Amino acid sequence: MTRRPVLPGASELFRRTDTASGPEVPERPRPPPPARAPARRSAARRVGESAAEAAASLTLVPGGAQPADDDLAAFRAAPAEPAPAPVLQPRVATRGRPARRTDRTKHDEKITVYISADELLALESARLTLRAHHGLAADRGRIVREAVSVLLADLAERGEDAILVRRLKEK
Repeated sequence: MTRRPVLPGASELFRRTDTASGPEVPERPRPPPPARAPARRSAARRVGESAAEAAASLTLVPGGAQPADDDLAAFRAAPAEPAPAPVLQPRVATRGRPARRTDRTKHDEKITVYISADELLALESARLTLRAHHGLAADRGRIVREAVSVLLADLAERGEDAILVRRLKEK
């Protein structure tokens, strides 16, 4: 018996709906239900034994049956100790470029800052200037973090005379 499922054909799935008296599609006979496991099937055939008694009489033998000419016995033996998994270093996809080592820091906190279109244009211009004239590739977030760091260090060092204090007093 084949184990392939019986699926309906296109004529059984799609039919005309514009006519009330369409052709009848014969229903395909259903396959018989699959038989039980062979061990239970043969055990249930024993004369005078019910299926429950037959199932209870089936037991598993540790190691299974070992015939004298068993070629696969060595493969059934449990492995003594699993080999340690090799330590693999994660690889980052580089799309054909040589992998570069970056000193990027993962930041745990996030804030949202709204800036004007002119300020965003100035920030992008600064990013391109750093790249073109100074050979520094930095994204806008890194530039903003560095600017905040410089302003906070100036505030801690100079206090009332810090540029941040002066600019905030102007506005």
